[in-house]
Amino acid sequence: MPLSSTLDPALLFQLDGPAPAARRIVVAMSGGVDSSVVAALAARSGAETIGITLQLYDHGVATGRKGACCAGDDIRDARAVADRLGIAHYVLDHESAFREEVVERFADEYLAGRTPIPCIRCNMGPKFTDLLRMARELGADCLATGHYVQRIAGVGGPELHRALDPARDQSYFLYGTTEEQLAFLRFPLGGLPKAGVRTIAEAEGLRVAAKPDSQDICFVPDGDYAKVVRSVRPDGVAPGEIVHAETGAVLGEHRGIIHYTVGQRRGIEIGGQPEPLYVTGIDAAERRVLVGPRRLLAVGSARIVETNRIGPLPVAPLTAKVRSLARPVPVVLQGTLGGGSEATIRFLEPEYGVAPGQAAVIYAGERVVGGGWIEETHPPK
Repeated sequence: MPLSSTLDPALLFQLDGPAPAARRIVVAMSGGVDSSVVAALAARSGAETIGITLQLYDHGVATGRKGACCAGDDIRDARAVADRLGIAHYVLDHESAFREEVVERFADEYLAGRTPIPCIRCNMGPKFTDLLRMARELGADCLATGHYVQRIAGVGGPELHRALDPARDQSYFLYGTTEEQLAFLRFPLGGLPKAGVRTIAEAEGLRVAAKPDSQDICFVPDGDYAKVVRSVRPDGVAPGEIVHAETGAVLGEHRGIIHYTVGQRRGIEIGGQPEPLYVTGIDAAERRVLVGPRRLLAVGSARIVETNRIGPLPVAPLTAKVRSLARPVPVVLQGTLGGGSEATIRFLEPEYGVAPGQAAVIYAGERVVGGGWIEETHPPK
């Protein structure tokens, strides 16, 4: 067996109790290399393995696209992998729910002048809530996914930690995972490097071994967010003024607030200013884009809402990430996390480019403590 020389697949799923042959593992299969390798690991562990793919958007639109997931060619890839592994595979139509819960919300957030992160909404909705329910209905012992995070046993129960490979870590997108969900979820790739995952795929003869990674936002195939917003909310896009945030002077006109996010520098196209201009805020009600020098982007604190907590809140120093690719920075938490409550994070040093609509994810060392959605920001005092 190709995996036996380097890994014990059964240990990766952290399942106690019955022998592997008596276990059932459901794998969320998107059609990419990561989830395909998870399916291979599950099958090689000796457990009965079932692959489930959620069709999240139109087959025709997605056919031939690269870097997508959960539609078109990707569904065919998932089915081919399942056939290769000799496991059952089911495709479930969740297009309507995905459009309502993720795509339409994405468009509405942009029209409200916020910077949405649909991948988190997707994980909190169709990918975990619905898949977990289906896995339990199938009598599974766990639901396994291809996310690069680690599930580590702690004193108070399972904890969510960053991936071993920092370049692949996806913990930012999973802060909304509940403790109940985490008890049932497994992330067998969290301790592996990406190169090692592709090696396993090649050894297993999977057709997706060299397939490119999926992009962050699967339903935006060319990176044109505004195009998606226009297609979903065609009546919600209108031009407006570009206004200097300090002087109030009207500097120009924009094509619609959906083309701008806080912290953006390119695309403002206003010349003749003594300093480079950045988007410092968006007034959706007045359709105004506020711009100014970089110092106006400095944030001292942020109020977060709809918070979630995973495990106990530690006394140890905390850090937070306010963008998926940002470095964690020291913060002080005021208030409590969990149960959808509100809290405030105060940055020990001014943080830049913090935008309402994004998530603030809080860590204690490598452990994900929780987080929430950034509702508003305040300048340093």
